[in-house]
Amino acid sequence: MDRPSLSVVIPCYNEQDVLAELYRRLSDVLRDYGKSCEVVVVNDGSKDRTWAILMEMAAQDPRIVAVNLSKNHGHQLALTAGLTVCRGERILILDADLQDPPELLPQMTAIMDGGADVVYGQRRHRDGETATKLITATLFYRLMAKLTDVPIPQDTGDFRLMSRRALDVLLAMPERHRFLRGMVSWIGFRQAPLLYDRHARFAGTTKYPTRKMIRFALDAVTAFSVKPLALASYVGMISGVFALLLLGYSLGSWLGLFGGKLERGWTSLMSVMALLGSVQLMVLGIIGEYLGRLYEQAKGRPLFIIEQIVRSDADESKNGEIARPQDVIR
Repeated sequence: MDRPSLSVVIPCYNEQDVLAELYRRLSDVLRDYGKSCEVVVVNDGSKDRTWAILMEMAAQDPRIVAVNLSKNHGHQLALTAGLTVCRGERILILDADLQDPPELLPQMTAIMDGGADVVYGQRRHRDGETATKLITATLFYRLMAKLTDVPIPQDTGDFRLMSRRALDVLLAMPERHRFLRGMVSWIGFRQAPLLYDRHARFAGTTKYPTRKMIRFALDAVTAFSVKPLALASYVGMISGVFALLLLGYSLGSWLGLFGGKLERGWTSLMSVMALLGSVQLMVLGIIGEYLGRLYEQAKGRPLFIIEQIVRSDADESKNGEIARPQDVIR
């Protein structure tokens, strides 16, 4: 099967209010692109009319490939599903909310024509974001820079243009808890930034509330750094030294070396116990995060289940497909 020149991969979750404008703007961009294209849109278990709209779009436009997952798997796995299905020589990753403008495709293409395998969008300014979101995002990227040995560009998302060989390496990576922007950075090859201003959402609400952002940050840290385990060891050693100092002070007070014997009471004892107990629980929690991810990875379950793929070409439609990205090496 001949590959299209470009695949656009778009994960969607409850985006019925955005799809019409997304299709309009993307159609204009692809018309000017002037080469064979496909648009792989993944419905990640939406509860609104997203899937119904995608099926209508696929029936009317042969470039649209509508992929329906069996349930909500989360943004990173939905994106992985789309990357597994797509066939293009170059792959543009785009979110459905239009915060990342598809009109930047010509500039990304020009940079890739110059020899880059990955062209990633780097946010210069972010419209429509709360102060809390901006502060936490800044802290997250700076923290990742300190914790990981893989240089992950700051202020970047998943918006990027990739070559087929870079995608093939990415699909060969079997991680369940996926931090795709970090995984792409780990691949290497030549990667180049494109500075741009990020827009506010066209419609709808963010699909990353605080709870999901915290989970995403934990996935990113545990996937690319073991330094929290070393930090737990350091905290344990510091608390051990502190406990020895308290023990020395208690013995010295009992012997009268500090101007009097230690008063009887539970305050100091309970304070020390609370300190050591909290440190132990923190260390166990960090170890538990890593062990939990190892357990889930060891089960070897598929990362996602595709319920249906709808193309205008009927003989290419599939149902009940179970996919593992590591099995798709093109």
